[in-house]
Amino acid sequence: MSVTCVTVRPVPAQHMDLRDRESQQRLTESLRTLREELEVREDFPEDVLQEARDAVAAQDLPGTDLRDLPFLTIDPPGSTDLDQAVHLERTGTTDGAGYEVWYAIADVPLFVRPGGAVDAEARLRGQTLYAPDGRISLHPEVISEDAASLLPDADRPAFVWHFRLDAEAVVESVTVGRAVVRSRRQLTYAQVQAEIDAGTADEQLTLLREIGVRRIQQELDRGGASLNLPRQEITHDGESYGIVTEPALPCEDWNAQISLMTGMAAARMMIDGGIGILRTMPEPDDGALAKFRRQSEALEHPWPAGMPYGAFLRTLDVTDPRQLALMHAAASLFRGAGYTAFDGEVPDAVVQSAIAAPYAHTTAPLRRLVDRFVLVICASLCAGEDVPAWVRAALPDLNALMTSSNQTASRLDSGAMDAVQAALLSNRIGEAFSAVVLQGSPPAVEDAPGKQAPRLSGTVQVTEPPLEAKCYGELVAGERVTVVLLDADIAHRRLRFEVKPPDARPDGPR
Repeated sequence: MSVTCVTVRPVPAQHMDLRDRESQQRLTESLRTLREELEVREDFPEDVLQEARDAVAAQDLPGTDLRDLPFLTIDPPGSTDLDQAVHLERTGTTDGAGYEVWYAIADVPLFVRPGGAVDAEARLRGQTLYAPDGRISLHPEVISEDAASLLPDADRPAFVWHFRLDAEAVVESVTVGRAVVRSRRQLTYAQVQAEIDAGTADEQLTLLREIGVRRIQQELDRGGASLNLPRQEITHDGESYGIVTEPALPCEDWNAQISLMTGMAAARMMIDGGIGILRTMPEPDDGALAKFRRQSEALEHPWPAGMPYGAFLRTLDVTDPRQLALMHAAASLFRGAGYTAFDGEVPDAVVQSAIAAPYAHTTAPLRRLVDRFVLVICASLCAGEDVPAWVRAALPDLNALMTSSNQTASRLDSGAMDAVQAALLSNRIGEAFSAVVLQGSPPAVEDAPGKQAPRLSGTVQVTEPPLEAKCYGELVAGERVTVVLLDADIAHRRLRFEVKPPDARPDGPR
């Protein structure tokens, strides 16, 4: 079986010059101001911390014991809030061959009393926020980074999903219930990929690739799509900041397929049970699809008629400037995601269009509020028990809580990136840089008499240092251009370029 994956050439991180103390100080102040503007809740009130400590002290591990299964975790380096651990086995040796998957998810509900202080605080936060100057956790650290985290060599309570898959990794049966587990290894994606590439991977990692590739093929077969853009992240070593741009490793896709499989199983359980909350997204409309098809033709990589857009996206090589621009243009097809709660009548719209199936968030309860409720619903339905009243009571509020939290997280991410980019380039105003146009300028429109036309602008990917930024001028998506830095305002988190040298240094956009 062959699956074509998106690739991108890795780019090394670019770090701020620590000798520029003024820029460093201004960046620290800008990030602090950003948190204040977003009213981010940083410190936990004492009653929340005390309740969390009491819950940890009083925890009672589940009766089902799965500690003999050698679970492992795969996360970014330095992670301490570990939501998931996996154990994989091959079954059979003939035509009846297949797989078994045990997927352990942190049992956060065990430590959060419904209606208590920790619960109330989590609803105010919605999710863990990741800022360059520190993480803002959904739960107190005694829960999120200790007692509930699936750290290695420690007994931990978990919701364990048990899947039986056929030889093509199609789900034949699934259950979920509480158990005590013990992870044996904490791996990073880089470690997993290195072992796979070197041919030294053990059976578990070999099966991760095998199952992952088969699940990717199922995604393509049902018309699903993944937007695998190069990852751009802020780094911070305690002193200096930087930005690193790098591709997602293939093993990240394989690992994500286990999570997607679980979310799809959770959605099906809840639909069949007539209660739950789904992650939904509408299909892209005909206009968006037609526009994307025109863009593919303009960028000289036409989308073949009859090929699902998800399959087409997996053919793109984002080391090619035009195909990178086309991948960014595809973001217009991934809009309108939200949460749909129900208790009784199942709504008509239950599909997450990018996954091309019903789907629910259920695998990250340490970092996302809604997952805690989905886990309890699914475990109750699987056991033939009534869904607890506190879960039913929360369902009508979860959509608004998660929507608000997602908006805050998005604004924090973009604001922090803008601030760090401005700091990295604050002493380079007037310099020229090589870039690729990601989003071209809109078509010129004739203005009313006497009305000043808006200044044309689009988005470019600067090659070195690697970053995305707004750029003024006539821009054509996919073209390589030379841009000049106009403005790098750390305080206002603003970075702007122009495609040709201005006659005089401007104060900002005209």
